[in-house]
Amino acid sequence: MRIHCKVVVIAVCFGVFLLLYFLGGNAADDPLLKEVGEEPEEQEEDSSSSQSPSQLEHNVVAKFPRKSPAGVGVRPEEPLKGRKQGRPISRGASVNAKSKPRSNVARPVTRRTKAEDVMHLAVVACGNRLDETLTMVKSALLFSLKKIKFHIFAEDPLALQFKERLNQWPRSVAAKFQYRIYPISFSVGNADEWKKLFKPCAAQRLFLPVILKDVDSLLYVDTDVLFLRPMDDIWNLLKSFNRTQLAAMAPEHEVPKIGWYSRFARHPFYGVTGVNSGVMLMNLTRIRSTLFKNSMIPTGLSWEDLLHPLYQKYKNHITWGDQDLLNIIFHYNPERLFIFPCQWNYRPDHCMYGSNCKGAEEEGVSILHGNRGVYHDEKQPAFKVVYDAIHNFPFEDNMFQSLFYPIQTKFLDTVNTLCGRIPQVFLKQIEKTMRKVFEDKVVRHVRPHK
Repeated sequence: MRIHCKVVVIAVCFGVFLLLYFLGGNAADDPLLKEVGEEPEEQEEDSSSSQSPSQLEHNVVAKFPRKSPAGVGVRPEEPLKGRKQGRPISRGASVNAKSKPRSNVARPVTRRTKAEDVMHLAVVACGNRLDETLTMVKSALLFSLKKIKFHIFAEDPLALQFKERLNQWPRSVAAKFQYRIYPISFSVGNADEWKKLFKPCAAQRLFLPVILKDVDSLLYVDTDVLFLRPMDDIWNLLKSFNRTQLAAMAPEHEVPKIGWYSRFARHPFYGVTGVNSGVMLMNLTRIRSTLFKNSMIPTGLSWEDLLHPLYQKYKNHITWGDQDLLNIIFHYNPERLFIFPCQWNYRPDHCMYGSNCKGAEEEGVSILHGNRGVYHDEKQPAFKVVYDAIHNFPFEDNMFQSLFYPIQTKFLDTVNTLCGRIPQVFLKQIEKTMRKVFEDKVVRHVRPHK
C-alpha cells in the first residue's frame, strides 16, 4: 500500500512538473509575444505616432497572426507591452483573439502632415475661367503624391462657385488638398489699371510675394495649364536652385527666328527669346528679401517697390502685360532666374510651326499649357482632346479605362493636324505617370501569400 502511494505521489508531481514546463515553454516561444517584445523602440514610437489607433490595430493584426483561442495569447482589451519601456502601444490598439484572418493587402498608413510635405499652388481666375481652373486643379490632384494647398485668387462671383464645386468632390480626393480663396487685390498703384493689364486679373501674380507672406515657396500656373505628371516633380526643382536663384520659368520660344520677343519686343527681355510666365516656380522668401537691379535707380529696389515704377516706365511699350514686366526684371537680374526645359510649359508654339521642343520629344509633355484658347476651339484639337478627357474624367474611375484610353483613341482623329501628328509627345509622360500611380496604389500594396 505504501509503495502504491509513493508511486501515485511521484506520478502526480511528475505530471504537474511536465504541465508547468509545457505551459512555460509555450509562453516563451509564442511568436506573437516574442515578436512584439523584441520590436525596436524606435519602430514602436514611429508607428504609434504616425498612425491612428484604428489603423494601428489593423496593422498589428496583419503583422502578427493570432493563435486559436485554445492557445496562449493576449486577452481581449489587454494592451501589448513594449520590451524596453513596458508601455502600451496605443489606446484602442488591443488585439482580440477572434480577429479577422490576416489580409494580403497592406492598408495605407496615414502620416501627420508636416509643413515640408505640403506643396503650394497659386492660380488667378476671373471672368469665365471657373471650369478651366477646376480642370487644372483636378489634373494636379490626379497624379500628385504630396498634399497640395491651393491659393485661389478670384472675383467675388467666382469665389462662391469655387467653394460650392470643390466641396462636392469625393472625400478620398478632398483628403489630398486644402484650399483658400482670396479676393483680387493690388498693394501698389491703381487697382483698375492693374486689373486690366493684358488679361483680366493676370497681374495679380506679380503681387503673390507681397500677399502670401507666410508661404515660403510656391508654384504659380495659369488657368489653362494641365499637369500630366505629379506636381511633386516640378516642385523638386526648387532643390536645383543655386544660392542666387529665386524663380524658375521656361523659355518663351526654342527657336529665336520665330520667337516673339526676339522679333517684336520694344523693351528689355530675358536672354535670347524671353521667358513665359504661365508656369512659374518661386521661392517667395528670397524674393521678399532681395533688392533687384533696374534701370531707374542704382541702389536696387525691393519687389513691391519695383512693380509700380517699372510699369509706369514701360506701360506704353509692353504687349503681354505682367509677363513683359517679369522679362524686364530678369533682364537686369539674370542670375536670379532658373530656366527649366520646355516640356514643363508645353504650348502650341512648340508644335504648330513644327516640333521644336526636344525635351518633350524625348520624355513627353510634363505640363500642358493651352494658351491661345486651344482647349475651347478646333484650332489645335490635340490640346482639346487632353483637356476634354481630364475635364470629363470621374475621380474614382479607372484611369487607364476612363482617361488614358479615351485620349489615345481620340488622338487618332488629330493625326493630320500640326500638333496631332506627334502623339507620342502628348501620350508618353501621361502613360508613364498612370503606370506609376497604378503600381503605387495596387502592385506595391499587394503582398504575396507565404
